[in-house]
Amino acid sequence: MNDTEISGIATEALGALAAHTPLAPFSARASGFTLADASRVTPLLRAGFEARGETILGRKIGFTNRGIWAQYGVYAPIWGYMTSATVHALADIEALPTADFCEPRIEPEIIFGLSAAPTATMDDDALLACIGWLALGYEIVQSPFPDWKFQPADTVAANGLHGALLIGERHAVAPRAAEWQRELADFTARLLCDGALIDQGGGAAVLDSPFKALRHLVGMLANDPHNPPLAADEIVSTGTLTKAFPVKPGEIWRTEVAGIPLAGVTVRFA
Repeated sequence: MNDTEISGIATEALGALAAHTPLAPFSARASGFTLADASRVTPLLRAGFEARGETILGRKIGFTNRGIWAQYGVYAPIWGYMTSATVHALADIEALPTADFCEPRIEPEIIFGLSAAPTATMDDDALLACIGWLALGYEIVQSPFPDWKFQPADTVAANGLHGALLIGERHAVAPRAAEWQRELADFTARLLCDGALIDQGGGAAVLDSPFKALRHLVGMLANDPHNPPLAADEIVSTGTLTKAFPVKPGEIWRTEVAGIPLAGVTVRFA
């Protein structure tokens, strides 16, 4: 696709995400719209966020949970930007309005805060040393494409379907780095809505560990000619521990974990 077509797609995606309006999948309208084309849209999305006064705070990784690949027809991870308009401390959220998103769904996730810039050549110890803190929280994902019907390239062009990130209590990694690394691969998670169990999962569902999901993102960006690598102080949300579920006003969702010293997290929707 030529630069004018790529720019037009970025403009449409930014407008639909900002206005919470539906959008026909680009793959259905633009012959030959590929993942390579979509990677050229991403820097234009970043420029658009910054032009309206937002600061880039990090990246979300999507489709790291292999258990949801067949449901959405996406069989490899993607990523998108998170900004000062989308990242929040969970403790500051009294009730999150569902009207702020396109067909919102909830995903419990492990979130990392980077204290140093990781590289693809680092061994596990060096990569782990780049993580300053971790937390349990939620990503609210959204689809401007009606009924969540899209191709992989569409999801990239829609900023990885990112809606919001809600960060729970942050825990320093350094004092018990080896323990965290082991627990991230083994812990289990339960997702509840209004007290009823909805789904179960855990760290192994996320590319075998959220830590491995981070390594995958670092590798993806090392081979991306259009987008920058991760930097110190970026936040990385690593992908859903369970399936993603639609949310409605009035619902209260809670995630409880076992096998890792993280408190459960709760969010209410309005």
